Amino acid sequence: MKIKKFFSLLLISLLIIPTYVYAYSNKLILGGNNIGISVKTRGILVVGQYEIDNTLTSNSSKIQVGDYIIKVNNNIVNTILDFTNEINNDDDKKYINVEYIRKGKTYQTDLQLAFKNGEYKTGLYVKDEISGIGTLTFIDPETKKFGALGHEIASKDTKEILNITDGNIYYSYITGIIKSNNGEPGEKEANYDKNKKYGIISENTKFGIFGDYTGDINTNNLYEVASDNDIKIGDAKIYTSIDGDNLESFNIRIEKLNLKDNIKNIVFKITDERLLEKTGGIVQGMSGSPILQDNKIVGAVTHVIINDPTKGYGILISNMLEEVEN
Repeated sequence: MKIKKFFSLLLISLLIIPTYVYAYSNKLILGGNNIGISVKTRGILVVGQYEIDNTLTSNSSKIQVGDYIIKVNNNIVNTILDFTNEINNDDDKKYINVEYIRKGKTYQTDLQLAFKNGEYKTGLYVKDEISGIGTLTFIDPETKKFGALGHEIASKDTKEILNITDGNIYYSYITGIIKSNNGEPGEKEANYDKNKKYGIISENTKFGIFGDYTGDINTNNLYEVASDNDIKIGDAKIYTSIDGDNLESFNIRIEKLNLKDNIKNIVFKITDERLLEKTGGIVQGMSGSPILQDNKIVGAVTHVIINDPTKGYGILISNMLEEVEN
């Protein structure tokens, strides 16, 4: 007997799930619109290493990909500019003392420098900011708190959740779609405008990104929050953008429920022929698209099943709302 394996892709504990969980209101402003996302890392994130004269000089320091450099020569560094300034200001020019965080613990080491092409090099590839696109899930009309994505922002380089200080969400519009195929998930192609900031990100968690919405809100676009017990197998809809900044609804069918999981609570299949023709199924960038059933918000799209992109996973709206309350 052949067993078919299913894999899922992010579209970046044990909980007791209550019957009713509301953020601050039992009605929310529906999302579905595409957003640009930019977050600042907590320290300088190491995303790779490179050779200098055929030698990985950084190996001697024991610094690894995924570490966050927070101090150089006992001075705090928040940006790559801070990092390079400390290197150039160093009197030794052979080694710098580096303090870094790895999996929540702080360490120190000496990092060897090399002078090449008129500048000092560390042998490390680093980042201080990560950007991308996703989908807004909801805005609370009373508190103006928002939730988006339904899963964490993770680094493409390290595959781990990003440790961030803050960030922003922006107006965004779709410029094209790369269709999904079996074994190869597609993606939304989009631009975003940093001059049109919609909100400030304060949290990056496994349940999504959350923060304060600063843009205009439409309180006429309110939908009731479903309790977990309201959700059932059957027809539903997702709201998302696949063209420009147009918000549209598409038909899906909820096929399975797992209310005890943290994130993959809903298994659904796209039944809307127009969406299938346009996207081939779930594509990256749809994460956060709200799921509605019986005119209530029940959850958000989080993953695509890679070997059958017409199917995906969703998180319960109650799990996202519980996180925004914390």
